[in-house]
Amino acid sequence: MTNPLLDFSDLPRFDVVQPDHVAPAIESLMAEYRTLIDELLAQQTPTTWDDFVQPMIDAGEKLSRAWGIVGHLHSVNDVPPWREAYNAMLPEISGFYAELGQNLNLFAKYKSFSVSDEFATLSGTRRRIIENELRDFRLSGAELSEQQKPRFKEIQEELSALAAKFSENLLDATNDHLEWITQESDLQGLPADVIAAAAQAAQNTDASARKGNWKFTLHAPSFQPVMQYSDNGDLRARMYRANVTRAAEFGKPEWDNGPLITRILALRAEEATMLGFANYAEVSLAAKMADTPAQVSGFLRDMAAKARPYALRDIAALKEFARSSLNMDTLEVWDMPYASEKLKQARYSFSDDEVKQYFPETKVVEGLFRVIQSLFGVRIARDAAPAWDSQVRFFRIERDGKLLGQFYLDLYARETKSGGAWMDDARGRRLTAGQVQTPVAYLNCNFSAPVGDKQATFTHNDVITLFHECGHGLHHLLTRVDELPVSGIHGVEWDAVELPSQFMENFCWEWDVLQGMTSHVDTGEPLPRTLYDKMVAAKNFMSGMQTLRQIELGLFDLEIHSLPVGAGDTPMQTLAKLRKEFAVVIPPEWNRFPNGFAHIFAGGYAAGYYSYQWAEVLSADAYSAFEDARQSSGTTLDAPTGERFLREILSVGGSRPALESFTAFRGRAPSVDALLRHNGMAVA
Repeated sequence: MTNPLLDFSDLPRFDVVQPDHVAPAIESLMAEYRTLIDELLAQQTPTTWDDFVQPMIDAGEKLSRAWGIVGHLHSVNDVPPWREAYNAMLPEISGFYAELGQNLNLFAKYKSFSVSDEFATLSGTRRRIIENELRDFRLSGAELSEQQKPRFKEIQEELSALAAKFSENLLDATNDHLEWITQESDLQGLPADVIAAAAQAAQNTDASARKGNWKFTLHAPSFQPVMQYSDNGDLRARMYRANVTRAAEFGKPEWDNGPLITRILALRAEEATMLGFANYAEVSLAAKMADTPAQVSGFLRDMAAKARPYALRDIAALKEFARSSLNMDTLEVWDMPYASEKLKQARYSFSDDEVKQYFPETKVVEGLFRVIQSLFGVRIARDAAPAWDSQVRFFRIERDGKLLGQFYLDLYARETKSGGAWMDDARGRRLTAGQVQTPVAYLNCNFSAPVGDKQATFTHNDVITLFHECGHGLHHLLTRVDELPVSGIHGVEWDAVELPSQFMENFCWEWDVLQGMTSHVDTGEPLPRTLYDKMVAAKNFMSGMQTLRQIELGLFDLEIHSLPVGAGDTPMQTLAKLRKEFAVVIPPEWNRFPNGFAHIFAGGYAAGYYSYQWAEVLSADAYSAFEDARQSSGTTLDAPTGERFLREILSVGGSRPALESFTAFRGRAPSVDALLRHNGMAVA
C-alpha cells in the first residue's frame, strides 16, 4: 500500500503520486485481474452474480481507477516524466483490455449466465449490465477465430498509441508557435485584460528566450481575442494560419498528424471488417441511440437543409458589412471573427469584451452553484483534497446533509494542459459492503487565469462552457444507481451523453439567472437589463453558419469512417467535397483542420461527432419543459420540473435506454421544434 495508485480507500492521492508509481501499480493490478479471471473460469466457481459478475466488476474498477488517474495527469500535467510514464504503460494496458474483450471462455460464462434461472430474477439494471457486456464482448472480437485475435489485439494497441501521439503532437505544436509583439501600436483593438495577460506571459518567460514585451500563443485565452478584436490584420492572418496548420506537414515532421490520421482510419476500417461490419461507422453506432449511418446522415442533411438559408443570409450580411464599413472588399477567413465582432457591435451596440467585465469568476461559480441548488435541491460547498495544481479547487454536493458526490474544478489554461474543456470521472457510485461509494468527477476548462491582483473574468461563451461541463458532472454525480457499470455517465449511449450538458447551457440566457451571477469587475454593478436585452437579441447572431459548420464536421466524421480499407477519397478530399456541398465559407487549401480534430482521432467521438447535434435536439426539447413551467412559476428554475429531470434523466445514468429516460421525462418522443426555435430558425 506504499504505492498511492493502489490506495482505493478514498480520493486520489495527487499530493504523493509520482510517475515511477505507474508501472508497478498497473502491472500489479493487471496480474491480480488475470489471476482472478483464472479463478472465475474454474469449473468450481458458480456462474452467479455474487460469485462471478460482481468480482469482475470489482477488479475492473480498481484497474480503471488507477489508470484513470494516470490518464488524467497525462491530460492536465503533460510534462515529460508523466508523458513517458503514460506512454510506457499504454501498450500494456491496451493489450490487456484487448485480451479481456477477446476471452472466449469469459464470454461463454456471461452467455451462460444470461440464460440462467438467476438472470430472469435480476433487476432491469443488472440485466442491462449483462446485455452490455455481451455486446461489448462481440465488439471486442471475442467471437473471432484464434488466428484473428492476435491481429485484433495489435490493432487495439496501435490505435491507443496513435490517439495518445495525436494529442501530444497537437499540444506540442500549439505550444511551439509564439507571437512576440514589441510595438504597442500592434496591440490596437485588443482588450486591456488580454494585453495585460500577454505582458505577464512575456514576463514569465525566461529572459534569454524573451523576444518582445507581449507574448501571444495558440491557446484559446490568447488566440481567440486576437482573432476577434485585433486591428492588426497581419497578426490575425499569421495566428490563423499557425492555428489551422498545427500538427501538419508544414511544421516539424515528428508532429505531423497527417500520417497518423491515415493509419488510424485504416486500422479502424480493418477492425470493422474483422468484426463483420461494412465500415467503422457501423461499429460505432452499435452502442448508440442511432441505428445506422444512413439514419445519421439523413438527420444531419435534414438539419443542413433547414440551416442553410440562414447561413447564406449570415454570410451575405457579413460580407456586405465588411465591404461597406471595414473597407474589406474580400473577406478572408482570418478576418471573419473580427468582422463578425464589429458587425455585432454595430447591430446590437455591445461587444463580448463589454459583457466579459460583468462575469468575474467568483460570481460566475456562485451563480452556477445557485442554479444547481435551486433545480435539484442540493447544496454545494468547498471541500479539501490534494490536487495536481495549486489553482484547482475541490467541492462536495450534499442533499439533506448527506454526501452525494465531489468534484475537482480546474478552470485555467496551462501550457502542460490539453486544450478544450472536458469532464471525466475519478470514481463512480456503487454499493459496496453495504455502503454507498459516492462518485467523484473532474471538471476541466481552459479559461484565462487571473492577471495581477484582479480575479479572472470570463466571456459569456466561457460561462456557457462551464455550465456545459457541469451538466456532464451532474449526470455523473447525481446518479442514484448503485451498480457501477451503469451509474452516472457509465453505460449511457454516446449520442445521449451530451443531453445534460447542452441542457444546462440554456440557463446562461435567463435574466433571473444572470442577475445573480454578474458583478462588474471594477464597479460591482450587476449586468444592466439593457445589455442583457442586447445579448438576447444577438443570441442567434450567425447561428445559421455555426449550425452548418457543426453539421459539416459531423458528416465529415461519419463519411471518413464509412469507407473500407484504402477505398475512396483522402480525408482532405472528403472534407473539400462536403464543404463544396454545404459550407458557405471555404477555407484556404492549406487549412489542415483534421490534423487538430482531436475529438474523433483521440477523444472517443469517432463516427460519433454527430452526437452534439443529435443530443441538442434532446436537450432543447427537455429544456422546453422548464420554459413551459415558467408560465406558472415565473422562472425556469422550477424545482418540481428540476426534480423530475433529476429523477428521470440525471439519476438513472445508463441503467435504461436514453430514449426511455427522455420519454419518461417529457411524456413523448423527442421533437426538433424546440431546437429550431432556440436557434432562431422557423419550424418547417
